[in-house]
Amino acid sequence: MKQAAVAFGYIAAIFDRVPMLAAMIVNRTSDTLVLSNGIAIEIRPASFRGLRGITCVAAIADEAAFWYSDEASANTDSEILSAVRPALATTNGLLAIISSPYARRGEVWNLFKRHYGPGGDPEILVAKGAMRDFNPSLPQRTVDRAFERDPIVAASAWMGEFRSDIQNLFSIEAVEAAVDLGCFERPRLSGQRYVAFVDAAGGSGGGDSMTMAIAHAERDFAVLDVVREVKPPFVPSTVCTEFSEVMKAYGVSRAQADKWGSEFVRERFKDNGIIVEPCEKPKSTLYTELLPALSSGELRLVDNKRLVSQLPAAS
Repeated sequence: MKQAAVAFGYIAAIFDRVPMLAAMIVNRTSDTLVLSNGIAIEIRPASFRGLRGITCVAAIADEAAFWYSDEASANTDSEILSAVRPALATTNGLLAIISSPYARRGEVWNLFKRHYGPGGDPEILVAKGAMRDFNPSLPQRTVDRAFERDPIVAASAWMGEFRSDIQNLFSIEAVEAAVDLGCFERPRLSGQRYVAFVDAAGGSGGGDSMTMAIAHAERDFAVLDVVREVKPPFVPSTVCTEFSEVMKAYGVSRAQADKWGSEFVRERFKDNGIIVEPCEKPKSTLYTELLPALSSGELRLVDNKRLVSQLPAAS
């Protein structure tokens, strides 16, 4: 809100200094300008819950590269932008994402990687440049001093470069290389033994998703076959029943799960004929043990957008 207030101040100043625009203001508060043509210019928190059910002629996502982009947050950058886009649909309004670059992850990085340059979507304009390209009045000596203090940080803050020093255990490039494109879920193979893992959750509206994965070993490869995710709100016992049916379809009668709500989870799956045992290894150890298989190309993943985006962030 404080960051957006700066941009709002710029807009308000333009209206105040142009008499024709100033005459259009019919009401003003600390975060809203109401105009005589029915348009309201206002600041809203970057929350996907608070951006639904409105109609916009334009939306500006300020410093979006610094919004949360990992599964630890219930309010990720992708959820926020997904909430905004329908608000612009009927007006064909502009979505402007303005930000200093940061880490090589999240929606800003993904848009840059996919659409910067001649190979991108012609309806999506991605502009990138150094600070002095956009503001020539900035003294060069200020930039020079920043590079003397910390070249990596300065390259991001002043030269418009995404930082390469903020890395996850798994790189997005390694994860993408392991994906079998177009394969969203693999059918059961006769005679193949499958294993399953459940990441349980409570189902409340502000909580985490409940997820399940089914996989098998194939020669020198670990192969992911199924990924299921149920986002909150949900009834955990109902999801346990749904996941149990999928496991049975792959011949799985025993599975592992993290230790969240372990007794409740075990009982609900047991009611559906699946024995679930708590995994003794913490997630950090599981991620570390996954790294060699991913790095050596011995892992095959299904084509799941959420998996590809969240695996690097979660590690």
